[in-house]
Amino acid sequence: MSEFAHRLASALEERRQQHLYRERLVLESSQGPQVRLAGREMLNFCSNDYLGLAAHPKVIEALRRGAEEYGAGSGASHLVCGHSRPHHTLEEALAEFTGRPRALLFGSGFAANTAALSVLLQAGDTVLQDRLNHASLLDGGLHSGARLSRFPHNDVEALERKLNAVSGPSMVVVDGVFSMDGDVAPLAQLAALTRRHDAWLMVDDAHGFGVLGQRGAGSLEAAGLDCEDVPVLMATLGKALGCSGAFVAGSEVLVESLVQFARNYVYSTAMPPALAVAGLAALNLLSEEGWRRAYLQNLIARFRRGAGQLGLPLADVGGPIQPLLIGAADEALALSQALRERGLLVGAIRPPTVPAGTARLRITLTASHTEAQVDQLLDALDNAGAARHAA
Repeated sequence: MSEFAHRLASALEERRQQHLYRERLVLESSQGPQVRLAGREMLNFCSNDYLGLAAHPKVIEALRRGAEEYGAGSGASHLVCGHSRPHHTLEEALAEFTGRPRALLFGSGFAANTAALSVLLQAGDTVLQDRLNHASLLDGGLHSGARLSRFPHNDVEALERKLNAVSGPSMVVVDGVFSMDGDVAPLAQLAALTRRHDAWLMVDDAHGFGVLGQRGAGSLEAAGLDCEDVPVLMATLGKALGCSGAFVAGSEVLVESLVQFARNYVYSTAMPPALAVAGLAALNLLSEEGWRRAYLQNLIARFRRGAGQLGLPLADVGGPIQPLLIGAADEALALSQALRERGLLVGAIRPPTVPAGTARLRITLTASHTEAQVDQLLDALDNAGAARHAA
């Protein structure tokens, strides 16, 4: 066995021994509150399809119509000949919806985050990141050439101490809603702090966009912040909008700089135009059907009441991400498997996605779930002994 093969095999075996090995689920159905896995219908409580748009008939019809008119692929990068009218229309709609001069599409949130940080930062700068930021933000900071400093989760005072010690250009980067804990960053305080220090603030709103705010424009709308407060906004199309891709929204100079200098943009094939047509349809549904957010909040409240009655120690978060802290990776995995045997999919999140000793069930609710399905989840958690497993 070669050195490379031996190294890889050893790492895989170590991950298995630590109960951290991950396996892909092969779904045999569309995304939704019920999915089919190995021929069995399962209740799905681990999807980020928060508004239930991934299989919405209007979104599916838009995707079909877009494919008929524009084909299956874009054929090239945006700067060669891959930028189609649907891309342009969706970017304009996202800019208007978020109240920003421009928006720019990317193939994924990971690509968007690393692109923005690579363009904005350079050697001699400092980027300060919340310790629980998404991996794409951390990777973008590490690879930017700037000094990367991490501050304790949502600790504004600790961040201020770090900013007081910084010389030269600085940027603060946070998730709007943290993907594994479900809590919201103190954005108003962060915006005030960064403005006092003449620093820029970037927010990854992948899990807030579509869910928070009066119009569903995300955590920035909920906090009453605009482009001056938060110069760089990233959000995805693959969660609340139920599609695929991501965008960065901000000033004309920010977005045009990304067009010219972001290698992830310049050298990547554009997303299929049909996906942009579907994304626009989903954005229209987000704007027109505010009942989805209201109904989702009712389901969240129902679940939390029931969990309280069962003695489940949920975190104090009010969004669709409801983590149930277990602690040990093997215990979280065992509880997830017990729920699967009862016909429910609930993901066990283990290190390195979360810190050691904080393995959990990441329970997610969507506007497609019914009250009866939420009650079924609570019954299954009770029968599987979730309260005994919880940390």
